[in-house]
Amino acid sequence: MSATKKDKINGDSLGTGRRKSSVARVRIRAGSGKFTVNKKTMEDYFFNEQDRAAIMATLNLVEQTGKVDVLVRVNGGGMTGQSGAVRMGLARALVSLNEGLHDPLRDGGFLTRDSRMKERKKPGLRGARRGVQFSKR
Repeated sequence: MSATKKDKINGDSLGTGRRKSSVARVRIRAGSGKFTVNKKTMEDYFFNEQDRAAIMATLNLVEQTGKVDVLVRVNGGGMTGQSGAVRMGLARALVSLNEGLHDPLRDGGFLTRDSRMKERKKPGLRGARRGVQFSKR
């Protein structure tokens, strides 16, 4: 099992999530259910309902929806990559808060890193795989 990560100053549970080129640093503490992403509310930051639902599925699975305050700092990538990173970081922080949540979160696929990344551009090609267009004349 993974080592539990806690803040040395105030005891917050910490978790880091990554997806594509996004990195999310998640901090949770006992509270009333406030969710802050980059100093904005989750509704203001993730305007797409699909992204919000993916994140909230983590809390709903372990029934922690109104019991913890979540503070997130996320950067890199686009909105869907960031929401995936937040989802994984939140799951890791919940495991850090309570080791008993590891099995249901792992079975739900919340602790699995989505390893799909953008493929690098190769020399002599226009993109990762697309070649230059053939010119007959």
